[in-house]
Order: sequence, then C-alpha cells, then structure tokens
Amino acid sequence: MKVLVTGAAGFIGFHLTMALLNRDDEVVGIDNLNDYYDPALKQLRLDEIAKHSNVSNFEFIKADISDRAFMEQLFADNSFDVVVNLAAQAGVRYSLENPHAYVESNLVGFVNILEGCRHSKVKHLVYASSSSVYGMNVKQPFSTEDRVDYPISLYAATKKSNELMAHTYSHLYNIPTTGLRFFTVYGPYGRPDMAYYKFTKAILNGDPIDVYNNGVMKRDFTYIDDIVEGVIRVMDKTPTPHKNKYSKAQPPYRLYNIGNNNPITLGDFIAAIESSCGQSAVRNLLPMQPGDVPTTYADVNALVREIDFKPATTIESGVKTFVDWYLRMESQQK
Repeated sequence: MKVLVTGAAGFIGFHLTMALLNRDDEVVGIDNLNDYYDPALKQLRLDEIAKHSNVSNFEFIKADISDRAFMEQLFADNSFDVVVNLAAQAGVRYSLENPHAYVESNLVGFVNILEGCRHSKVKHLVYASSSSVYGMNVKQPFSTEDRVDYPISLYAATKKSNELMAHTYSHLYNIPTTGLRFFTVYGPYGRPDMAYYKFTKAILNGDPIDVYNNGVMKRDFTYIDDIVEGVIRVMDKTPTPHKNKYSKAQPPYRLYNIGNNNPITLGDFIAAIESSCGQSAVRNLLPMQPGDVPTTYADVNALVREIDFKPATTIESGVKTFVDWYLRMESQQK
C-alpha cells in the first residue's frame, strides 16, 4: 500500500513507519519537526529510518498539516491508499499555556487531512485520538460506548472534536475512518516530556522526581509495539457502514480503545523503572495537576472482537526494554 503517515518523526509515527517499511509498504512521512521537545530526538528517529533496508520506499517531507495549500498539493500529487494521522500538538499541561498550538494542529490540521481524504478518494483514514477524552468519567473501565462530553483539558477537547469531525466526513462523503484512543504509550525513542522518560533520567542521575497525586493515580500504560501492531491491524480492516443504538446514521466509522487493559499505580510504574535501573528514586510527592485525571482504564473488548487483537506486553518487560535503550543512547553520547 501507499501510506501517508503524519507525525512520522514522532514517537508512534517513527515506530509505525519502521513497521510499514518492514512489510514493504510505500510510506510518505510528514512532520514539522517543532521544538515542543528536543528536535534532535526527532532527527535521531529519522536517522534510524534512513538506515532501513527499505528506505527507498520512504519519502520524508518537512511540513505542517495546518498548511492548507501544502496539504492540498500533497494529496493532489499522490494517490494514498491509507492515511494515518499521528500529527498533533501533544500534552495536557502544555495546552494550558499554549492553546492556539492545539487549535492549529489538532483542529485546522485535521480538517486539512479530512479534506485531502475526501478529494483524493483515500480508502481508509486512521487517526490518533486519546484516552484523555474520557476526562474524569466515573465508570471503569472506559468504553467507547461511554459518553465523553466532559473533557477537562483543551487537548482532550480537540481529540473529541477529531472524532466528531471524522464521523461527519464518514457520513457525508462515505470516507472510512477509524479513531484510536491511545492509553499512555511508552517505549524506546519515546517523548522526553513523558513521565517515564523523565523518571528514568532523574533516577539514573540521582535527582528527585516529581510524583503527582502522591503516586496513587492509575494509568493503563501501553507498550509501543502493541500500539503499532494495533494500528496496522486496524489499517488493514477498512470499516464498513455501521449503525449504533444512538443514531440512524450508518457511516463507515469506528472507534477503538488501545490500552493494556490492566492499569497500575504511578508508584508501581516507578518501582518497575527503579528495578530496571538498579537504583531507587527520591520521590517528591505533589498534588494532582490541572487537566490530569486520576485513572485511565481501557475496555478493549471491541478491539478484540473486531480486530482480533489485545495489547499484552507486561510493564516489567516494556520498562526494561525502554531502560536498556535509554542506557545505550546515553553511552553513545558520551
């Protein structure tokens, strides 16, 4: 297939691109290489892609999905079978400080993606949503059948908006779309703004770590390889018209949770990092931060039933793989 991957130099985009090249797909990757976190890591990911034996199947373009003229030309120049939209302004707390960045990338950019798919007859649009859309929902585990009308961060609101926009385009223009609500993704080449990355660095340096909500909030941590396998399986299963109990509309539209279906406390996750590092953390216990939620817990029954997949990497295995990668990167830089 010919696949457009937006956010190709990002954490998930990088791993997905490598997996697609492994199976001989042709990939066009775009990324704006912004400085939300160190662009050197994004370049490192691109350098790794450049080493791939099938790199001739990969074209990288530095661009922003919010650039309407560029996006229109990109879709006019290519016939993509599948589009995977992973480009977005990430981060919950950052959205409190820079709301316009989320509007430009997550809303304007997503409209440009939808319009491109509409006018070029893309066979399937797969896009990243987030567990943050569940906000502080009381019912556990979170199900895609639950109402998600109460986001507590602008980031979450933009992701909910993406789902609504995709549903509209699926209904109006018969574009098959699938949204994936990711649950706290971690692993090698991960984002350095994520807690597990910061914790590993601090523990190895002997620095204290900030532990919010006293370490008792729970997360459904999901290892990157599980996420990528789930994305690829979803890519290969184009949705057909689908009805639900709430609407007479029957668009080719799906939503899935991708989570480990086994939430653990932040304290236990830190303990797994300590074990892999062979060092103890100095914990600075702090209250919950604005925009954070106490628990994320994925109901993945729909993913298992319709895609025949369930994430299964244990925290111990996933964390050890990440820490081993981190130590290799550190040794190479010395």
